[in-house]
Amino acid sequence: MDLASLNAQQRAAVEQTEGPVMILAGAGTGKTRVITFRIAHLIAKGVPPDKILAVTFTNKAAKEMRERLGQMRLRAAKGDPQPTICTFHSLGARLLRQHAERLGYKRNFVIYNESEQISALKKVMSQLSSKAKLPDPAEVAPLISRHKNGAAWTALARHGTISALAKSLLGKYQSALRACNAMDFDDLLALSLQLLREHEDVLADCRGRFQYVMVDEYQDTNAAQFELVRLLTARHQNLCVVGDDDQSIYGWRGAEISNLLDMEKHFPKVKVVKLEQNYRSTNTILQAANAVIRHNAQRRAKQLWSQKGEGRRIVLRVFPSDEEEAQAVARRIEVARVGHRVPWGRHAVLFRTNQQARALETALRAARIRYHLIGGQSYFDRREVKDFLAYLKLFVNPHDDISLLRVANVPARGLSDATMERLLAESHASHGSVFSAMRLAQERGLFQTRTRDCLAAFMRLVESERAKLHSTPVPGFSLRAWAEGWLQDIGYWDDLRRGEKDAEAAEHRVRNLKDLISMLDGPELEGETPASRLISFLEQVSLDREREEDEEAGDAVTLITMHSCKGLEFPHVFIVGLEHGLLPHTRSIEENTLEEERRLFYVAITRAQQTLDISYCLARMKYGQLAPSHPSAFLQELPEALVDREDAKSKKPLSPQEARQWFAQMKGGLEPSSPGTAG
Repeated sequence: MDLASLNAQQRAAVEQTEGPVMILAGAGTGKTRVITFRIAHLIAKGVPPDKILAVTFTNKAAKEMRERLGQMRLRAAKGDPQPTICTFHSLGARLLRQHAERLGYKRNFVIYNESEQISALKKVMSQLSSKAKLPDPAEVAPLISRHKNGAAWTALARHGTISALAKSLLGKYQSALRACNAMDFDDLLALSLQLLREHEDVLADCRGRFQYVMVDEYQDTNAAQFELVRLLTARHQNLCVVGDDDQSIYGWRGAEISNLLDMEKHFPKVKVVKLEQNYRSTNTILQAANAVIRHNAQRRAKQLWSQKGEGRRIVLRVFPSDEEEAQAVARRIEVARVGHRVPWGRHAVLFRTNQQARALETALRAARIRYHLIGGQSYFDRREVKDFLAYLKLFVNPHDDISLLRVANVPARGLSDATMERLLAESHASHGSVFSAMRLAQERGLFQTRTRDCLAAFMRLVESERAKLHSTPVPGFSLRAWAEGWLQDIGYWDDLRRGEKDAEAAEHRVRNLKDLISMLDGPELEGETPASRLISFLEQVSLDREREEDEEAGDAVTLITMHSCKGLEFPHVFIVGLEHGLLPHTRSIEENTLEEERRLFYVAITRAQQTLDISYCLARMKYGQLAPSHPSAFLQELPEALVDREDAKSKKPLSPQEARQWFAQMKGGLEPSSPGTAG
């Protein structure tokens, strides 16, 4: 295994293979490269590939790691044992598919996404007899999620009555999920932990299989993930964690920076390797980032540096309002494109809250600049996609109430809201599923003849499609053709087109759905029924949370929140809204989480490769009126020597030579532009 292309720190991290190891990987220091080299090095040393587990936080990261490893192991034959490289939730899903019966579930359990989880909670809350106004289920769900991921109820008590309600609902909510043979996203970890704690043979099997464990983005692990890692590695201690405490920005959703900061407490013999050579940014950008993060007390010291030269100084601008700030960003981007031939796609605008995107979108549209808003509507939140997945889940498991209630009257088939509400009440009374209540209603003649006929037709559809799926393995059975067939039979395509006034928008929805259907026929394993293949597909979709961010944007400016930008890099970065109350956010000031807000600023700074522009406003639109704003205290932490203040510099006129050169560039660079969003 040739390690010559690695720097000294990276090589030390790769070669330290035995016992606990912590790789402190600063921003842009090549951690993915180190992880893949380390896996390849273990295999070259004779470790069987299938004894290696690498856990990441996103499917995108896992895929990238597998692809890089595949390129490095060119001689690995097809069918050879492979390392397990997956997310925490994928690992949990694999464990639970094998052993679900041990916990009282069937192996064909469905995985509820966030919107389905909220629907299930809404159903449970509708049965409460409370006269007081209940909170939105969307406010309750995150607290249940935090508790399932290891947070004690006492730690969540600051949320007041919502926390108390979440605690009282948890048992009923879990019972509702179990009745539908469903798990939510958090159960994949919580139930995996329960499985390993209660069944020593399963734990022993996992420990024997995974002799070398690596965890990426370790600073983002929560209590449940930490416990899962601890259980797997407690005996052999061959654990390598890779992370950066300076990039721990997800405390609000349960990530515990202490997992990394207190590593020696949990693994006393841990060896620490620091990666500090940055391959992304200029030294001006890195020196600014180092200076800012140095103000945090809770951290492990690191000093990023690069061989990319000093680069341009950081530009700091101040604007009268957020509207003028957004317009100025749009102008800068267009000047760079026309005058310096810098494509739109090489720019990113970073902001703290989603609300800041409105002014930016308005300005970019007005300037006819294409943009890609990351964190806009999720691919899986589109109506046609949710309908289709609900049908698939229903055909796998007709007792999945959430899916059934979504599509029972889609397209319209005479099953009105009143009918479905009555069936829902019957299911509550009989402690069964809505599908079971449909059967009972037929037997007891609870509805008028027309409604009974509609119910019978719907039940025939479900049972007929289920029968096709559960038939004995049929080589060449196409799930794609099957899905297109029943969608045509129930009139879904026509219904989808009728639901849009704009023909182009309708065809866009049809294309969305056909793209998803085309993914149904994955590799077919010998002996698999169509149902088991469909279950695998649904699991893959449930665990693939990043699809919407992977869509090809083409040449377009990226608009993205600071929380979403970690792991990304852009040649030219604008950080807008550096104001007190935005960054640091008002909530963080109240909750004393200022260090995490400073880490968020650090993450934003270190996305920039070549140029960094930072701005703030003196007034910002709030509730339809301009309200005064004040600059963030973090701006004072930027070294003066690294910053140009544009408000002073911009008054200096161009020299005649600069003006002629500028005019020539403008004249030569003019190109037609097109407005709107990309992707």
